[in-house]
Amino acid sequence: MTSHPTVLDDLDRKIVAALIANARSSFAEIGAAIGLSAPAVKRRVDRLREAGVITGFTTMVSPSALGWRTEAYVEVYCDSAAPPRRLAEVVRDYPEITAAMTVTGGADALLHIRTTDIEHFEEVLERIRAEPFIRKTISFIVLSHLIAGSPEAGASPPTRPDETIGR
Repeated sequence: MTSHPTVLDDLDRKIVAALIANARSSFAEIGAAIGLSAPAVKRRVDRLREAGVITGFTTMVSPSALGWRTEAYVEVYCDSAAPPRRLAEVVRDYPEITAAMTVTGGADALLHIRTTDIEHFEEVLERIRAEPFIRKTISFIVLSHLIAGSPEAGASPPTRPDETIGR
């Protein structure tokens, strides 16, 4: 990866947008949509990957299809100043924690948790609270997603057919 910032031109942005909308799009499909040949799209994608702009490709799966029907965000408050690396060690032990980050404000960290049901969530929360440096937690159970296509919502389909990259 390069150490200097990569400048994206309009075609690069269109390629990235097309891949975000559908990572399975072929170089030929992307090229036809933006006016480039498939080899030119491939060269640009390779350059964007090498520069660290594109960091990978993924498959999004509906969490509820996997049995993860309860979702919550949990603010974590630590005794003293628990170092972020210690928090990172702890959260790696919980497969139910799908994202974790240190934050500004009163809380020390914010966890995104998915579980099978409320009882499962409660078990996970009890285990987190049992960590020696955790002072308290504040939980927020997700009721619904207001932006259906967001990564947090899982693989929810767009709410309208015009919510695709072809805008």
